[in-house]
Amino acid sequence: MDFAGKVALITGASSGIGAATAETFAKYGANLALVGRNVNKLNETENKCKQINSNINCLSVVADVTTDSEKILNACIGKFQRLDVLVNNAGILAGGSLMDIDLEQFDNVLNTNLRAVFSITKLSLPYLINAQGNIVNVSSVAGQRSFPDTFSYCISKAALDQFTKCLSLDLASKNVRVNSVNPGVVITDIHKTCLAMSEKDYAEYLEICKGTHAMGRVGNAFEVAETIAFLASGQASFITGALLPVDGGRHAMCPR
Repeated sequence: MDFAGKVALITGASSGIGAATAETFAKYGANLALVGRNVNKLNETENKCKQINSNINCLSVVADVTTDSEKILNACIGKFQRLDVLVNNAGILAGGSLMDIDLEQFDNVLNTNLRAVFSITKLSLPYLINAQGNIVNVSSVAGQRSFPDTFSYCISKAALDQFTKCLSLDLASKNVRVNSVNPGVVITDIHKTCLAMSEKDYAEYLEICKGTHAMGRVGNAFEVAETIAFLASGQASFITGALLPVDGGRHAMCPR
């Protein structure tokens, strides 16, 4: 997987799967446009990428994907004059059933997990078409399977999966591929930042999750990042419209 000379734009690159994806693309030689809201963590990601590969160029863009799509694209194209890979990774998690949540929560989750993807992808299309590039969306097992008390999140990821499939058909004739990864539970900070889980609660949650994944464990961010890099690479040149589980078999399981 060689991305030398290519440009990858990664949203949510300041932590978790996004940061791991940035480091993975750096390893494979891509120039990087890194997007996040936390300037310190974003700088940490950029520094790690440069340590991994001193030959690449990096651009950090401190921005909110829900409001700053034009800023993000303008910065990327202004720096690199091209875009080969768009990784729509930025997302948020929220709990609660329809009886518990309000419209504000639903809007916040859909704005981040779906509307922002629509916006930045639409702005990126001319450059991706010109470069014969591709898009990888970071969805979830929750896009394909239903879970209680995560109503807004499940809805947003199911819609994102349909976005991936529909867009893949629209862009196939232009030789632009569109795919998704659908992770299961992966060790990141999202449960602590979005659901305010304590370290103790999160450790207990991860222990429970060993039993909800067929392989008996949860995943790590680099397992997802390597899959993203594969889908974005020439090795996956005949794959489009795919929703690829990276979930230790969780999507195949049924409660008994």
